[in-house]
Order: sequence, then structure tokens, then C-alpha cells
Amino acid sequence: MSASITSSNNNSGSSSLLRNFWIVLRKEVVDALRDRRTLMRLSIPAVLMGPLLLLALSGLISSLEGQADKREVQVVGIEHAPSLRNFLERQTYTLKQAPADYEARLRASTLLEPVLVIGKNFEAELLAGDKPTVELVSDSANQRASAGVGRLERLVNAFSQERAALSLALRGVSGELLQPVAIEERDLASVQARAARITGIIPMFIIMAVLYGALTAALDSTAGERERGSLEPLLMNPVQHIALVLGKWGAVALLGMAVALIACVSFVPAQWLLQSDSLQAMFQFGSYEVIAFLLLQLPLAVGISAVLMALAIRSKTFKEAQAGSTMVMTAVSLMPMVTLLNPGGEAPWYLWVPGLAQNTLMMLVLKGETLSAAQVLPGVAVGLALMIGGLLFVARSMRGAVSK
Repeated sequence: MSASITSSNNNSGSSSLLRNFWIVLRKEVVDALRDRRTLMRLSIPAVLMGPLLLLALSGLISSLEGQADKREVQVVGIEHAPSLRNFLERQTYTLKQAPADYEARLRASTLLEPVLVIGKNFEAELLAGDKPTVELVSDSANQRASAGVGRLERLVNAFSQERAALSLALRGVSGELLQPVAIEERDLASVQARAARITGIIPMFIIMAVLYGALTAALDSTAGERERGSLEPLLMNPVQHIALVLGKWGAVALLGMAVALIACVSFVPAQWLLQSDSLQAMFQFGSYEVIAFLLLQLPLAVGISAVLMALAIRSKTFKEAQAGSTMVMTAVSLMPMVTLLNPGGEAPWYLWVPGLAQNTLMMLVLKGETLSAAQVLPGVAVGLALMIGGLLFVARSMRGAVSK
């Protein structure tokens, strides 16, 4: 009979804990939704994030493609190289005289094409069997001009090979001796993997959406309530502290995931705005990617929400909590930059670092690769550890506030 009573008490306690958890969760969510100014500040950037980012990327790629399709070459001194002029025109290129101040324009990024500069003695040196030199002038800080250097270099090399082949043919030697080895390229990257090189910045924006969505709710539900004087009266209510902590944490994580959902969904219609046909053909972002991205963000959301609450619970003002959270926010949001600074490939420890793990896994999704449990579980374990540690600290801090 005593066992029956104990079981009944346990069931009653669990039911009460769950009921109080839902009450606190609903209260925190309603309070967050009432703050329309904060909601607008979070939701508008999340909605516009996808279209603006993809528009910028597709605009850049479209302009580079259009520049290549024009088949124009900016030249200086082409009158000194009639043989080179003939070759370029046979390749259906149009020769345009570069402006006199082309160097200044390249530096100022007002001239978006490299310039081919030919010396006065080009044709004479070529006929004499010497090796004339031409200059390919660009500015590495001028991205669009630099993109055309490779095309010009290939044209000049093709002209050189043609001249060498003609010289050998006049002497009765086969021109194939100039290239004794045939090169055949084979790209192993899938279409999605090639697109991921361009759209690789998307995961960083999704991670930032989670961080800033959780940050606002975490600070408001802890330091914000303390500053308004509503935290201590709330702790005096006959509600289990664990239910109070879990309810507040659930609302923080939920808001972070809601902002991430808005950011993910915004990339779906943004695909219709792509100006580049090649990028539109390569970039595929649908319901599978949205669901995968959200599931991968879940460990980050539950872990970082608890950490932000733990940092803010001891702060007396909202500004103090905001300053204390800056370091964590900056560190996590910049973690994906590690992949840019480490060209040696993805290291196993990436999967154990919050922010970096989610970025790595989302990049694999964009590349069309299948994720394994061994890749996903480290991030889940770290997120759970941060959640447990952060919530225990918040609960202890709340008990200390009541005892005072």
C-alpha cells in the first residue's frame, strides 16, 4: 500500500512539474510575442536574408558571365602586333582600345576588365625568332578585372602555340611535339558541391539567426525581468524551480529555432530571383534542406540558450547581460571562419565545436552528401552538455536569489 502511495505521489509530482513547465513556457512565449518591436527587429532581417544574399551572389556571377560572353579584349598597342590581332579576331574577340588612364581606372575599380599591353617591337622580335613580352595588367583588389586575367592568359598561350606549330610545320616537324602529353580533366565534384563553393556563406547566416533569436529571449527572461523587478516575485510563487527554469529555457530555444526557420524558408522563394542561369541550375534548396538545417541547429539552440541564460542570470541590468554575452556570441558566430583559414580540409574536431560543427554539417547537406550518425552525434552531445550545465547553473542561481 505504501508503494502505491509513493507511486501516486511520484505521478502527481511529475504531472505537476509538466503542467508548470507548460504554464511557464506559454507565459514566456506570449511575453516574447507581445514585444512587437523586438519581433520585427528579428524577423525582418531573417526574411530578407535569403533573397538579398542570393541576389548579391547571382548578380556578381551574372556580371562575370556577361563579361565573358561579350568576348571583348581591352588592348594597348595592338597596332604593333598585326599577327596577334588576326589571331584574336579569328577567335571572334572584339578588340577595344583601353583608356589612357587604364591603370588609375583599374585601381578605382571603374575599369572591370584586364588590359593587354603590347610593346612597340612585338612583331619585329617575333619575326626575328626572339621572345616578345606582353603585359596582362590588372588589380588584384579589383575582383572582376582579376577574373578575366585567366581568359587573356589562355588566349596569349594559344597564340604562342599556334605560332610555334606553324614554325615547326615550315621545317617539316609535326606540331604535336609541342604537347607530347595529352591532358584530360575529370571533375569529381557533383553539381551541388560546385554550387556549395558559391553558396557556402548560407550556413553562417542560419547560425547567426539562431544565436540572435535566442539572445534576445535569454536576456529578457533573466536580466530583463531582474531589471524590471519581476524576477524575484516570480521566484516566490509555489512553482518548482526546475519547472520555471525549463519553461524559460524552452521559450528561449523555441524563439531561436523560430528565427532559424524563417531564415531557412526565405531561401526557398529566393531561388526564383536568381539572375544567373548557371547558379539557378546548380543551387537546389527545398524542403529537405530546410528540415535538415533545422534539425542540425537544434543542438546549438538548446545548448546556446542555456549558456546565454547562465551568463545573464547573475547580471543586474539588461545592458550588463548583453555585454557579458558578446564574447560567446562573437566566438560562436566566427567559428565557421575556421574552415576558410584551414585549407587543409575538414578536421574531426570540427564536429565537437559549437557553430563550427553545424556549419560543417550544413555544408555537407548543400553538397548533397548523406550525413552519418558519427558526424551528427558529437554536436548533439556537446549541445546536451551545454544545456545541462547551463540549466543547473541557472537553477542554482535562482535558488540563491530566493534565499537572499
